Parts: sequence; structure tokens; C-alpha cells
Amino acid sequence: MASLAPIFHDHYLPRFKHHSHSNNNSFLCSNPYSSSYPYCCSSSASFNWKNFVIFSGINSFWRNRSLRAQVMSSTERSVLSPSWLLDMEDKPEHLLVLVHGILASPSDWTYAQAELKKRLGRNFVIYASSCNTFTKTFSGIDGAGKRLADEVMLVVKKRESLKKISFLAHSLGGLIARYAAGVLYTSTNHSDPSDDVVASTNANFKMTCFSNKGLIAGLEPINFITLATPHLGVRGKKQLPFLLGVPILEKLAAPVASIFAGRTGSQLFLTEGKPNKPPLLLRMASDCDDGKFISALGAFKCRVLYANVSYDHMVGWRTSSIRRETELFKPPRRSLDGYKHVVDMEYCSAVPSEGPHFPPEAAKAKEAAQNAPSAQTTLEYHEIMEEEMIRGLQQLSWKKVDVSFHSAFWPFFAHNNIHVKNEWFHNAGAGVIAHVADHIKQQEKQQEYSFLTASL
Repeated sequence: MASLAPIFHDHYLPRFKHHSHSNNNSFLCSNPYSSSYPYCCSSSASFNWKNFVIFSGINSFWRNRSLRAQVMSSTERSVLSPSWLLDMEDKPEHLLVLVHGILASPSDWTYAQAELKKRLGRNFVIYASSCNTFTKTFSGIDGAGKRLADEVMLVVKKRESLKKISFLAHSLGGLIARYAAGVLYTSTNHSDPSDDVVASTNANFKMTCFSNKGLIAGLEPINFITLATPHLGVRGKKQLPFLLGVPILEKLAAPVASIFAGRTGSQLFLTEGKPNKPPLLLRMASDCDDGKFISALGAFKCRVLYANVSYDHMVGWRTSSIRRETELFKPPRRSLDGYKHVVDMEYCSAVPSEGPHFPPEAAKAKEAAQNAPSAQTTLEYHEIMEEEMIRGLQQLSWKKVDVSFHSAFWPFFAHNNIHVKNEWFHNAGAGVIAHVADHIKQQEKQQEYSFLTASL
């Protein structure tokens, strides 16, 4: 079992233990935020006026900060915790945003947050998003994405030292993060004589060529990492595995999805909106009026997909790894050295294409899937949509990491194991979190090396 890690919150400060032993009074006295501080100082054998003046100044600073916090909006209070305000001397440059999944909360990241902080160091602000907790995830991927974008901007404005940004998202959180990135994206492209040539041959390949020119929330985008995210939705055979691939269950699931999961359910089954309007997930595989989604993803230096090959009853292997049925393979059963349950890695280069389309036959299939769903119409609509979404997303390169919990004590918890939702029940995923941390560290070193090389 993974060792117990200390719990960290929005930003990280040492958590001091309170001891009852008298020989620890000096330690308590050195902590100006300890509730025992006034008592310890008054009971000391020798009163240190220098420490008193220093601690009084710090307490005055904290009282002023508290008064400011009281007049903040409710959103600001959720973003700026006392621990965030206390650590003002740090100048971290990299913001790592953790985004939870459906019907979840920031507490799902307790273990991962602590481990990442321990492994990545003080140059990172590791922030667990709190704007889309529990039933707020039912309001639609677009609504949740806009809230996340607002929250990220608020965090960035409070940390002037930030220069880079990365996302780590679980399940539905990956789609919410993709939408937020599209909202937060700003292009830094400059006109180039070759642009017209590229545009005349393949407009979408142009976006791939210039994929690294852009900012997210005004910061340099580095990593976009998802864990068991349904990038292609949950419509289709075994995309929602707990339906067991039974046609009648998959037929009935789509109409009732909106009852149980609201607008989000319809979006995951690709049936929201009018028949002639492309579903949101298809629009998110391109640039459209809603946002520059493919350009935003392309701006990140690296995009990584972690996918459960089996035992995940919420998200299928194909949709979480952006693969076609014919691209699936028999996964290795042996874990990579040092990363238990991480069984395979694959780098997939960008595939130039004309990008996703929503042809007339797709509109007809969508209308049939909405009004008169049958096994045939549902299958036809899904096949069209899946191919178009894959075509759009494969315009960018992806690193695909396959995870298998077949040898875990609780393999059927795979969906929650992959991000260690609870350290006691889902600790089998500790190797996945270690792999994520090492990937981020490797990317950080590559960025530093590139900067030094450019300087020379």
C-alpha cells in the first residue's frame, strides 16, 4: 500500500502538529499561526522581544489579509484559501490545474495533490478546481468549461509569477478542461508568407503546423493530461462498459441520459440540440464559434491520454485513448518498471486531414437517434460521429498510456484507481500518479534545456 502522504490544499505549506509535551513549546512558539502561540510565549522562561515584534508583524499582516478575504466574492473565497495567501514569498512559475470528474469534488485529488507536490517541488502551484462540484457537472460540458475558465483566470491574476500552465483531468473533467482551454486560448501567430500556401492545401493541417503558437490564460501551455476521459463520448458498443455492450441497453441509455445526468448526459451521447447542429463533442474536435478547441489543444507542448484497458465500467478503452475498434490490441500484462499497472506507452504522430465534418447523412442519423432510436440508426449515427471526432483529434500528436488493473486487489475500481480517488480503496493507482509526475518533470527539464540552448 502506498505510504500515507500529507494532505495539501490549494497551495502548500507545512502542516504543524500540536504536541502536548512541554519540550515542544519552543516549536509551537516558532509557528505564528499555531492556536497555542499566545500561551507558549507567555509561559516561556525567557521572553524574546525580537521574536515578539516579528510575530506581531506577521499577525498584523495576516489580520489585514483576513479583512481583505472577507470582502471577496464567494468564487474568490473558494480559490484563495488562507494557505494560498500565507505563502507569498514563493515565486512558482508553473500552474498545474487538477479537474475532477462527474459528481465529484476537489477532495478526489487529495492523494494525487500531495504526491505531485512532493515530487514536483516548489516551482509548481498545484490547484484542484472547485467550481464544478457534484451536481454542477450536470449543467453541461460547456457550462462547466466556462466556469473552469473563469476560475483559472482568477488563480492566474492572483499569482503574477506564473508563466506556464498544465492540466491534469479525470473522466468528465478532461472534456471540461478541453472546453475551458478553448475559451482561454489566445493565438500568438504572426503572419507568414507561407501561410497562404499551407491554407490553400489543407486548412486544418495549417493548425497542426502552427500548433505551438498560442497561450492559455496568458500562460505558456505545457501539458494536457487526461485520465480515463470519454473524448469520443459514451455512445457506441462498450463505450459505457457497465451496459455490457447489450444493444437494447445501449439503445435505452441515450434517451434517459438527460434524466439522470442533465444536459451533460445528452452531450456525452451526442444527442443534444437540433438535428442539423453538430453535437458539442464534434465541435470540440475543431475550431468553431464556441472556441478555438483544436488550436488550444495544439498549443500544449505535450498531450497525454491515460486509458484503462479493462475493468473500467464508466469509460471504455476506445473513447479514452481516441482509437478506432481496429486500432485496439491485446495489451501487455506486465507493468513498466517502477510504474505498477502502467502496461504500455505509444506515441502517435499527427495525421493531416481535412478535419471533422457534419455531413447531411449525419444530420439524418442524429434525428433518427433522437426521435426513433433503433439498433441500426444508433449504430449508424455513432459510426459517423466517432470517425469524424477521431479525424479531428488526430490532427494533433498524442502520447497514449495504457493502464491495466487486472492484477489489482480491486480491479473493478479501475475508474477511480487511475487517479487514486481514495488512498485506502484506490491505492492501486499510485504507479499511475508516479508516472504522471515523472512525465511532467521530464517535460520541465526539456523546457529548461531548450531555454538554455536558445540562450546560447
